[in-house]
Amino acid sequence: MSFDVDLVYFHFTQLGIAFVLALPVALNRELNDKGAGLRTFPLVAIASCAFILVGVDIFEQADAQARVVYGVITGMGFIGGGAIVKHAGRVGGTATAAGLWNTGAIGVSVAYSRYEIALVLSVISFFIFQFSGLLKPAVTPESESTNDD
Repeated sequence: MSFDVDLVYFHFTQLGIAFVLALPVALNRELNDKGAGLRTFPLVAIASCAFILVGVDIFEQADAQARVVYGVITGMGFIGGGAIVKHAGRVGGTATAAGLWNTGAIGVSVAYSRYEIALVLSVISFFIFQFSGLLKPAVTPESESTNDD
């Protein structure tokens, strides 16, 4: 069993970048009391990043690595599905589910050293969560429209 210090440093750096890029969305969700927040979003980002890092390290073939990516994407859908709830005829949690899926994409992007994609995803997600509430009409109990976090 060998221990490659350079590889540990590289992986630690990649996971750290994924963690940091998930924080703006996580902080927004935490401060707005939206359930998933400072623990969930960074964990999704670093877990997604870690799965891809492991896949790249152990699979040389692109098709095998692609299957790992498919698994991460599917897992994000599963986690996001758990965030969506229907109550009293209204659906909630869809924005949180989409945010979790997006955070998974941040982790995947970082793992493939596509920092520009990860950064853009992080910034756009933060702005959507931070400022879209200003544009959405308030949902009243009498309205029949859906409520998306």
